[in-house]
Amino acid sequence: MTVVETVAPATGEALTADGISYRIDRLPFLPFHWRIAGILGTGTLFDGFDSLSIGAALTMIIATFKIDYKTGGALISAAFAGQFVGALAVGYSGERIGRKWSFVAATAIFGLCSAAAALAQSVDQILVARVIQGVGLGAEVPVAAALFTEFVRGSRRGLFILIYESMFAWGIFFGPVVALTFLTLFGPELGWRAIFALGGVPAIVSLVAVFKLPESARWLASKGRLAEANAIVTRMEDEARRLGRPALPTEPITVIREKTRLTELFRGIYAKRTFVVWSQWFCCYFVSNGYVTWAPTLYMKMGGLPAKYALLVTIVTGAIQLASTYVFAVSVDHYGRKPWFTGGFLFAAAGALVGALAMGPFEVRGWFPLAFFGLLLALGTSPSTLGVYLYTPELYPTRMRAWATATGSSMNRVASFIAPSITGFILAEFNSVAMVFAMMAGVAIVGASIMWFFGEETKRRVLEELSP
Repeated sequence: MTVVETVAPATGEALTADGISYRIDRLPFLPFHWRIAGILGTGTLFDGFDSLSIGAALTMIIATFKIDYKTGGALISAAFAGQFVGALAVGYSGERIGRKWSFVAATAIFGLCSAAAALAQSVDQILVARVIQGVGLGAEVPVAAALFTEFVRGSRRGLFILIYESMFAWGIFFGPVVALTFLTLFGPELGWRAIFALGGVPAIVSLVAVFKLPESARWLASKGRLAEANAIVTRMEDEARRLGRPALPTEPITVIREKTRLTELFRGIYAKRTFVVWSQWFCCYFVSNGYVTWAPTLYMKMGGLPAKYALLVTIVTGAIQLASTYVFAVSVDHYGRKPWFTGGFLFAAAGALVGALAMGPFEVRGWFPLAFFGLLLALGTSPSTLGVYLYTPELYPTRMRAWATATGSSMNRVASFIAPSITGFILAEFNSVAMVFAMMAGVAIVGASIMWFFGEETKRRVLEELSP
């Protein structure tokens, strides 16, 4: 049966919020989806790039401005403070003015302020630029996740969204690659400036998005803008027809039309879900950013590696983590979200506990144990650091999906602000990586426990079925 025979006509019931969602969920994955993923994925790529490139750039900034651990921790945390504000702001704007224009504004701010950081003449100027840059970065990622989720059918949502979200892991991989290249080409004093200049690319992406990125059809329908939603879905159906791609069977969808109430996150079935995803966001990014952003500096300061080799070790770690994301992506719709998230947290906790013992009582030293146990932390938290962008939008209805994802993301920013600073304080006051690993183990155990006992499985379920 062909698409033209199975897709509901764009009249009558098809011109309702129910009909729009039903038609979207019947469509296979199309080049239309890949075009959206390309635009949104660039922002996600630079989120990952920024999260690790600052750690790599820090080694060069230390050489330029002669800063200590505490100042370095503040510099890492600066952008995360802005990201907290940006995440909350875009959560509100994403529901009020739409996903597209929130994304455009966020990527423009992110890119322009990264370019401004490249021109900074002091650490204070870098801090200011990074805080404002963080507003854009914190806004871009959650609204992009919400928008893309609303275009993908339920049965294969985990696979396709995680392939898109793997751009974050590619960004993490390219961060130290670019840093090593720029360090080699320009030296430390110009290398970090080149890194920040490259981070200005999202400003160009924002211009492309103005003309090429469609608004979420589900969001438009939820606001009563059915003609606009119908035009977008009809374009998708026409593309499927031209390609000879049949519509896929799905159950009828019922969309409950209600106004967006921001406090609904904390009421009814959504109260427990909010507790779970906020905990997941906080715990996974506390562990990940609390150590990974410091890793290149630790390889140099404690492991005795030159900057070039410290970045090479970081690149190898990133490549392994990148490969693991695709294992997660191809299996998450089969095994489910909860087993992956819980198992990942436990894996990270076990690695951190062994690391604490090895580098504490057993006095193991050198760059290799720092890299090895850091890799275990990265692999264990990777399912959640990527999967939370899949899981959170699944748990909430269209009327508050962007808001829920943004507030969850704000917990990422809180954790990512606190963790590097605490790590820097521990290193400065106690010079103990063992204490850092012990702290990460405790946080990972909390994350695993909350997910296992309170998390809800969402695999292969339609969005409207999960969240009435």
